[in-house]
Amino acid sequence: MTTERRLPTWLKVKMPGGPNYSKLQNLIKAQGLHTVCEEARCPNIGECWEKETATFMILGDICTRACTYCAVTTGRPTGLDLEEPKRLANTVKILDLKYAVITSVNRDDLPDGGAFIFAQCIKQIKKKVPTCKVEVLTPDFQGDWESLKVVTDANPETFNHNIETVKRIFPRVRAKGEYELSLRLLDKVKDLMPDGVTKSGMMVGLGETKTEIIGTMEDLLQHRCDL
Repeated sequence: MTTERRLPTWLKVKMPGGPNYSKLQNLIKAQGLHTVCEEARCPNIGECWEKETATFMILGDICTRACTYCAVTTGRPTGLDLEEPKRLANTVKILDLKYAVITSVNRDDLPDGGAFIFAQCIKQIKKKVPTCKVEVLTPDFQGDWESLKVVTDANPETFNHNIETVKRIFPRVRAKGEYELSLRLLDKVKDLMPDGVTKSGMMVGLGETKTEIIGTMEDLLQHRCDL
């Protein structure tokens, strides 16, 4: 006789659905936008969308990098959608958002890494919904500080760049990135927008130790990361 092992309640998520979920899903589709919730197959999509919370993903749905932890499609993107910032701002207005979060795929195929579109999205949202605060979650722009400045000059309230994992594991999960580059980017953002909030995030459960986690947090603190 075998006993079925049940998952703990905190590991279970509800099936996506509900009126707000459907409303947001239809609106995003109608506006021709993408969300990281869908493209990265986030398990929390049902809970967040039912609360009318989503992270918009700009610059298409094809990423030039192949990070091992991410479900976004890797390939060769084509062109730029110059109307995307306006559609995004319209969506923010329709949803009456007070806080909008914008991220993107990596666009290493573009000279500026997509910085121009990031900046236009920020500007269009602030023009259309002046009361809405904007957070950007950007790639590393391959260390191009001029591209970075294009984004910070658009004055987002919060600038997020995820360190993702500890230094030892970083090369295994982000082959095209650099741990030190991500730290330098966050430090540079503080130079470019000293009154803004810098932010980062990381995953756990990839084999890192508690000491390594604390070490990564100390590295972030030393590079003036606020959150």
